[in-house]
Amino acid sequence: MKKVLIVAAVAVAVAGGLALGYLAGRAGGQPATEIGVVGHSALYHCPMHPQIVSDKPGQCPICQMTLVKNVKEPRAKRVIYRSTMNPNETSDHARNDSMGMAMVPEELEEPIGGAGPSVEGLAPLVLSARQRALLDARTVRVAALPSLKTLRTVGLVTVDERRMQHVHTKIQGWIEHLHAGAVGETVRRGDPLLTIYSPELLATQREFLVALDNRARVSSTMPEVNADAEHLVEAARKRLLLQDMTEAQIDELATTREARKIVTLYAPVSGTITARNVSHGERIESATSLLDIADLSRVWVVADIYESELPFVHDGAEATIILSYLPGRAYHGRVSLISPLVDEATRTVKARIELENNDLTLRPGMFANVELLADLGERIAVPKDAVLRSGTRDIVFVRTTDGSFEPREVELGIELPDAWEIHKGLAEGEDVLAAANFFVDAESKLKAALAGAKR
Repeated sequence: MKKVLIVAAVAVAVAGGLALGYLAGRAGGQPATEIGVVGHSALYHCPMHPQIVSDKPGQCPICQMTLVKNVKEPRAKRVIYRSTMNPNETSDHARNDSMGMAMVPEELEEPIGGAGPSVEGLAPLVLSARQRALLDARTVRVAALPSLKTLRTVGLVTVDERRMQHVHTKIQGWIEHLHAGAVGETVRRGDPLLTIYSPELLATQREFLVALDNRARVSSTMPEVNADAEHLVEAARKRLLLQDMTEAQIDELATTREARKIVTLYAPVSGTITARNVSHGERIESATSLLDIADLSRVWVVADIYESELPFVHDGAEATIILSYLPGRAYHGRVSLISPLVDEATRTVKARIELENNDLTLRPGMFANVELLADLGERIAVPKDAVLRSGTRDIVFVRTTDGSFEPREVELGIELPDAWEIHKGLAEGEDVLAAANFFVDAESKLKAALAGAKR
């Protein structure tokens, strides 16, 4: 299995090397040629392609880089204490061995930095400025910056339910005439809606006239008698008001002293007729909904928010609404309500956005494109092209103090428009390699595979 992994890594690196060779040939005007790998006595190697070695100075046939001289890896000193009686008995600090004899200090040499790949299957790399320029690579400083996330979804223009009026009557009767007879017509408060014949309303008018006559006939010195007569008039008047007659109609009835068989009902609010449920001559009950009138000067846009996006949406969030029917025009509003219920069929939550609509260009039923701007505060993030995603792990190459780039596994957070949030693995102030990660990854895998083969 180990041999298979090594062969696969070498194949990936060769593919990267061929691509680099093509780029180098285009840049330097020299075709890339293959070279044999010499023995262990080689004194020079290509820093970009470790498999290219030579016993004399020259240039790499793949990337045209100058071969560099092999340098013995620096080693650090570590002191241990070894028993003179039993050489296999050691300790990290001075003490006596198992026989009671003092242990002798001994210095060991260990490689410092780069002793092995920090991520399994990958090894640190050294890239010069010229190599980075050839690969169009760059380094980016890790920092916590203000982060904004834009959520894009769809919405539906609907009526503001608080501005919807259902027109009813409190009496039974027959509709004689509809003044507002079509859906879509605009009415104003006080405009006539329909005329109705109601025996119940006619009887109430006559009771009011009787109460007026009774009050006129009563001329008593007793205050209680006059108060009772006045009370009957007021009771009859309130009943007419409850049966949808207006103050002006009642005053006219008191003046003419003639009950009207047909009574006109007027619009209680201004708006647009969105539904008409009755016709001429139809008998109606007190529970019958005659008309629906909506004030469309202010409307709602109801947007669908997926469950995974709910953490980024809150009351008051800025929203931009664009309609394909109105190119070049954008509406701006804020989220006023996030529904506490989830739609089981679509797994979405409704978010309400309120918009002014004085020119009535927004019509209920229109579809809209909605963009919500979520302010995420300051978060540590790196450009997307700095992260190498394999499906099982996420890798970045971090510049070390000696100028090399070491692979490091990171834990990603949310995806921003042009960056990834970093939850774990990087700290502010570190430099990471951005772009050309495919080539760097291939070389890192090859270097790790060769190191594993030597062991």
